[in-house]
Amino acid sequence: MKLAIVGYGKMGRMIEALAPEYGFEIHARIDLDDNLAAAKGADVAIEFSTPDAAVGNVEGLAALGVATVVGTTGWLAEMARVRAAVEASGTGLVWSPNFSIGVNVFSRLVREAAALLADEPQYGAWAWEIHHSTKKDAQSGTLIKLVNDMKSAGFERPIDISSNRAGAHPGTHEIGFDSAADTITLRHSARSREGFARGALKAAQWIPGKKGVFEFSDILFSR
Repeated sequence: MKLAIVGYGKMGRMIEALAPEYGFEIHARIDLDDNLAAAKGADVAIEFSTPDAAVGNVEGLAALGVATVVGTTGWLAEMARVRAAVEASGTGLVWSPNFSIGVNVFSRLVREAAALLADEPQYGAWAWEIHHSTKKDAQSGTLIKLVNDMKSAGFERPIDISSNRAGAHPGTHEIGFDSAADTITLRHSARSREGFARGALKAAQWIPGKKGVFEFSDILFSR
């Protein structure tokens, strides 16, 4: 399959290096100032750019008839606009605040813990993360989703949320529950960007030929 890489930074280069393992040949490499038209003819595009560019990129790729995997975060307020573009074009899109398979499993565990403790008022909760200093959004899309997962699972008490940005850290997310009797801590730590790249490539294998907007978790947990 032909793959277009939109956003040729560190993630884009890692995706390029791993793409042959997933049966892809590189059709186009498109950086921030390049013309999206180069993606025409690709079976799928993987988009890791910036929050202010992502929505326009998705609209442009949809207009070209290219299925898309979006790994950029910080644009979800524009989801209605993205969904409209994808549905109007009859293409498919997979999005996620985090394409790490481990993080998606972690999210399931967090949701389950929140549900089990929802009716235990002695437990307070926190959500914390650290990422590299160049990450654009804080809180990250992943942390926001984890907190929303907790709330949707029925945990209605306050959740203390904090973020750090420093150095080259690829990303750690921590959810904790604390009472006078004990503490429960759930943590996921990424060792590198490789997990995100592999998850995006897994999604890119799946989306060609599909129509509509999907989350990565739809792929992982559909069985």
